[in-house]
Amino acid sequence: MADKAVSTASKPMMRGLLNAQIKRNLIVSLVLAGISAVAVKQLVGNERKRKYAEYYRTYDAEKEFEEMRKKGLFQSC
Repeated sequence: MADKAVSTASKPMMRGLLNAQIKRNLIVSLVLAGISAVAVKQLVGNERKRKYAEYYRTYDAEKEFEEMRKKGLFQSC
């Protein structure tokens, strides 16, 4: 048995454990928050911009005014 190497367990971290965990958790949370922000911008923000651009590209104010006037929504017209 003297021939075999004996593996010893590493000593536990007794000082600064909380600081090390907080630092690691902070880094992970900031990275995940950044990834989430980019994903929301790409999936929601850009799609919304595209839909608004399409709406205003095809919007005809005169046509909408005439439809509202025919429905009787204006008292002066």
